[in-house]
Amino acid sequence: MTPATRQEVLGLYRKILRIAKNWQSASGQIEETMREKEYIRNEARTLFRKNKNVTDPKLIKQCIEECEARIEIGLHYNIPYPRPIHLPPMGLAHKQGRMLRHQEKLRKISKPIYLKSHDEVS
Repeated sequence: MTPATRQEVLGLYRKILRIAKNWQSASGQIEETMREKEYIRNEARTLFRKNKNVTDPKLIKQCIEECEARIEIGLHYNIPYPRPIHLPPMGLAHKQGRMLRHQEKLRKISKPIYLKSHDEVS
């Protein structure tokens, strides 16, 4: 990891911790705000620790992009949780054979960047 990339990653981590410190839930309830603050800190801690040994520059760039996307979406919608995608369950494929494998491949490819690590952690 280059020093510039290291500084960018550390800056993102600090930014997330600042967001968690100042976070207010949409409902304004103290209990919900505290739960969401804790979720933000735990999610950041878990994902950053999971990826601390990543050395591939392309993978590091992808992780940084995912982090930035989740920050922007969280701030815009005022929810700390990743927004789910809604695809019809196997709506386009037959129930067997090549079409099913093709549909599964399309689902995997079409997953938004902000959900790439969510299924692995949660």
